[in-house]
Amino acid sequence: MSIVSLLGIKVLNNPAKFTDSYEFEITFECLEPLQKDLEWKLTYVGSSRSLEHDQELDSILVGPVPVGVNKFVFSADPPSAELIPASELISVTVILLSCSYDGKEFVRVGYYVNNEYDSEELRENPPVKVQVDHIVRNILAEKPRVTRFNIVWDNDNESEMYPPEQPNVDDEEEEEEEEEEEEDEDDEEELDEDEEATLEKEEKEEQEEDDDEEDDDEEDDDDGEIDLEAEDDDEEEDLEEEEEAEEDEEQEEEEQKNKDSSKHTITTENDDHSNKKQKIDSSKPDIIDQPDMPPTPKDETDTNTTSV
Repeated sequence: MSIVSLLGIKVLNNPAKFTDSYEFEITFECLEPLQKDLEWKLTYVGSSRSLEHDQELDSILVGPVPVGVNKFVFSADPPSAELIPASELISVTVILLSCSYDGKEFVRVGYYVNNEYDSEELRENPPVKVQVDHIVRNILAEKPRVTRFNIVWDNDNESEMYPPEQPNVDDEEEEEEEEEEEEDEDDEEELDEDEEATLEKEEKEEQEEDDDEEDDDEEDDDDGEIDLEAEDDDEEEDLEEEEEAEEDEEQEEEEQKNKDSSKHTITTENDDHSNKKQKIDSSKPDIIDQPDMPPTPKDETDTNTTSV
């Protein structure tokens, strides 16, 4: 917990010329009596590319600090233009207002600062040589960046925040590091072994899958051969059945032909018989019609006899 709390900062002369001094009204609260003074410091960042151009504008000691809310005005001189790169005089930069206790910084407030010429003509057509007298600064006081740090105050036990040094700690740490490295190496070896076992297992499974696929292919081939043989047997049976059917048809045709030939023979014989009959009939003499003759006496005798 911080004993000194920053309550507010007010920028008094803003905007101002580049050569004017900086003035801040600072308000803070102290919760406990302090044995030493507070050091306030203002730093101007001369270049965003290098710390060499940073300038500490001013620093003051405030104390003794009573318990409660305190307020004071902090004034600081402007930066030296000669120590700032000419290309960064007309640009945006940063100022840092910080406070330390017993050489330890516990709060820092940063502000953006915009440096530009005071006339429109110079802003549109800047001279080759920077004219510092015509530069004005504008501090963006509405948007400060506040950073706080934990430090050890008078009544704080430093051992609680920073444990005391212990002898042979470095040796123990080195031993622990070595043990950790050995454990890491063992773990890596175990991982390598596990990876090798996993790879071997995967290769074995792949080999088994390949063998199974080959067996399946061989079974498929055998099934194909069996199917082909079965198809060949079916075709042979079909051919035999067709041949038998053809033979049956041929036998039926021959029997039909034999029946037809026998019928023809009988018909021929009948025709011959009729011809012979016709010939016999033709050999008989022709009967000539004669006139009616009276019956002979023989006939009468026969008639009478019959009557008796």
